[in-house]
Order: sequence, then C-alpha cells, then structure tokens
Amino acid sequence: IAHGNNSILADQIALKLGDFVVTESGFGADIGAEKMFNIKCRYSGLKLNAAVVVCTVRALKMHGGAFKVRPGRPLDPELIAKENMPALEKGCENLEKHIENVLMHGIPAVVAINRMTTDKDSEIELIRQRALAAGASDAVLSEVWAKGGAGGEDLARAVVKACE
Repeated sequence: IAHGNNSILADQIALKLGDFVVTESGFGADIGAEKMFNIKCRYSGLKLNAAVVVCTVRALKMHGGAFKVRPGRPLDPELIAKENMPALEKGCENLEKHIENVLMHGIPAVVAINRMTTDKDSEIELIRQRALAAGASDAVLSEVWAKGGAGGEDLARAVVKACE
C-alpha cells in the first residue's frame, strides 16, 4: 500500500531550492499525516515545522449528520447552503481529533478553512473558535480557489508564524 506522500528525494531537492517546503501527505491527519510522521520522517530524518489541517464547512456539517453523501448523486444544494450549527458543532469533533493527531507529534497545527460561497460568517467563526480551543496555533480562511494567490496570503503568514 502506498503511503500517499511524495518522495524523500523531492523534499530534499525542494529544501535546497527554497526557504519553505510545502508538501501534501494526503488522506487526512488520521492516515496520511500519520504515515508522514511515522514512516517518511522517521526513515528520512526530515523534521516538520508545522502541519496544515484543511477543512470545509460542508465537510464538517456532513460529519455532523446534516446530510448524507450518496455515490453517484449530487449533494442537495439547499442542505449545503443552510446554516446548521448543531451539525457543524458535532462535525467539529472530527476536526478536533485531526488537530490532536498532529499535536501528538509535537508539531504545531494550522487550520485552513477552505471557504465556499455558501459558507456563513457564523459557521467560519465557530470552526475558528473550536480549532483554537483544540490547540491549533491558528485557524484562517483559505480563499485560493476564489482569489488566486491573494486568497492564500493569510494562510501563508499563519504557517510561517507557526514554523518560527
């Protein structure tokens, strides 16, 4: 089974070419990051300075039971757009566990809230507060899909700060 990470050689080359290396472990903090920490870093000797845990309001509401994902069927746009704070509260338990998994390895966790057009400010703020309470060093919006590079500047600053 592949561990879902890029190669050690790719990271070593990247470290020679820049001040920061951003790599994706994939599969979430329960699988991909665990393999990054426990296989790739242990074998290679590479040390991580921070980890970014990416979440969306939609996914957290789904984890909280707001709607079901059915293969081959589109999600109900009304359920996606509807504010559902109880489901979001429940879904944040999933995010908190991912943050805990990162922190167990002594690495600061930065939460990137990948904002969609249907997200409400109240939902974003709830996620931010829960992430910070769970120990994340920061929780910031990522709006790269809507704003290009400018939409990721706050996230980049938060990651740099966590690495210092």
